[in-house]
Amino acid sequence: MPGTRVAVVGGSIAGCAAALALYRTGHHDITVHERTSGELSARGVGVAVHEGRYTELAAAGYLDPAMTHIKLRGRHWYVRSPDSGPAAPLGRLIRTESFDFRTYNWGPLWRELRARVPAGVRFRPGSAVTAAAETSDGALLTTADGTTDRYDLIVGADGYRSVVRAAVHPGLRPAYAGYLAWRGAYPEDRLPDGALWDPASAAYVVFPGGHVVLYRIPGDRGGRRVNWVLYTAPPPGPGLPLDSPGGPPPGRVGTVLREHLAALTAAHFPPFWRRVIDLTEPGELFVQPMYDALASPGVTRRIALIGDAATVARPHTGAGAVKALQDATLLEAALRDGAALPDALSAYDSAREALGRTMVGLGRSLGTALVTGAPDWRTLDDAALAAWWRAADAAGAFGGTRTPERTEPPRDT
Repeated sequence: MPGTRVAVVGGSIAGCAAALALYRTGHHDITVHERTSGELSARGVGVAVHEGRYTELAAAGYLDPAMTHIKLRGRHWYVRSPDSGPAAPLGRLIRTESFDFRTYNWGPLWRELRARVPAGVRFRPGSAVTAAAETSDGALLTTADGTTDRYDLIVGADGYRSVVRAAVHPGLRPAYAGYLAWRGAYPEDRLPDGALWDPASAAYVVFPGGHVVLYRIPGDRGGRRVNWVLYTAPPPGPGLPLDSPGGPPPGRVGTVLREHLAALTAAHFPPFWRRVIDLTEPGELFVQPMYDALASPGVTRRIALIGDAATVARPHTGAGAVKALQDATLLEAALRDGAALPDALSAYDSAREALGRTMVGLGRSLGTALVTGAPDWRTLDDAALAAWWRAADAAGAFGGTRTPERTEPPRDT
């Protein structure tokens, strides 16, 4: 569909992938609206990609070996035991298993994807979109400066707080899951006794009512960083506004939440893992309420949703970035078939929704198993934990599921 005028709302990983997919299918009049005027690559949290999904996304031309990453080989499950102390700083090891993932730093990964978007695509930083709407002869996009522009196609890649979603699925609001993720990342050289923890392994440290996932990611300009995500319910009483997606930015986590985190690690963590969390500076700490949402439908005749704008799945799935990139491959495949735009978007949405529904279901299942309905971890041994995980991930979808086979290789950009 050469000559089609396209707007992509959101310039992060999903937005860059969407722009690349559109350009490859002959849409060269593309404008990307990104509300943030600062440097997106400053975000330094971790992204994990299952090796199987990496292979598919690399074949599709969205990832490649040049993108800086760390290969993980194993996952180790720990719980605090009565003898946790100097003699057992990591706690009791419940289980060791293979864990075939690559980890990335969000910022450098975004820079790599941004660099692959052809120069002809127009990026507009600081262009906040306030509304989208479809008309009989196009789609309208309104920005914060009051300007309304007409496009032939709008792709909403504006995340879990999507504005574009309202034009596709009015009234859909992500539902709060009842707990938070505390997140932090910092340079590895801050970590004492780092040799206790193999850089090629992820650690799951479990405690009553939650768990924390810890792994290394590449540094922004070399070296490695410690990255962790801790899931548990917030303390009772007034706190974050949880009726709509959001959370305080890094460095703005309030005293109540910081003190709750410190008390939790002191009460339930083996010494080494408590130290890993405690070394996170206030400016490196943020919290993220957990939500679920699945836009069905996720398209109209001229508007399509991609990534978290279309499907909000909890990070337990290990497939957040994968989901956005897979959506881009599905959008590319649908547009490449040469069907009329409404039919192409409908075909994209059918495939996208099937994958999204699986990931939302997995996120809910793992949320129950790991947080809201967590077992007494102290009673589990290797065999019991293995059986518990098989039940929690009954679909075998952890890390993402396969996308449909491509019928032709990606075109050069």
